[in-house]
Amino acid sequence: MAEEKKNLGEMINTFDMAAGEALGKRESHTPKIEAPKAVKADETFEVRISVQNHPNKMEHSIRWIEVYFREDGRPFNPIMLARIDFTPTYSEPEAKLKVKLSKSGSILAMEYCNVHGLWSAKEVIKVE
Repeated sequence: MAEEKKNLGEMINTFDMAAGEALGKRESHTPKIEAPKAVKADETFEVRISVQNHPNKMEHSIRWIEVYFREDGRPFNPIMLARIDFTPTYSEPEAKLKVKLSKSGSILAMEYCNVHGLWSAKEVIKVE
């Protein structure tokens, strides 16, 4: 049987768009983004990304998290802020970043589970 062709974006799960078998994986796979809802322009603030309640073994673990910023009004988005690789059993899937924005937009986090694929989340941040 031929495999169905999909674009990469169609293979990324989110909490709201998960379906089928992925529904039961939402809580332990969707990245959690902790960031202020509003910040002052060009002032540094902290963003914390984590994946909670997930196994951390060689055979099943979160291998990396990527963090992006989609800036309102920018013609080419997103801007990559960081990529953090994790070693199973030795490191937990959590990252803290210091970020400075001049325009409003969204923090996007994507993580890769070696068993359950790509998962993404988004948090809107207003720059005042």
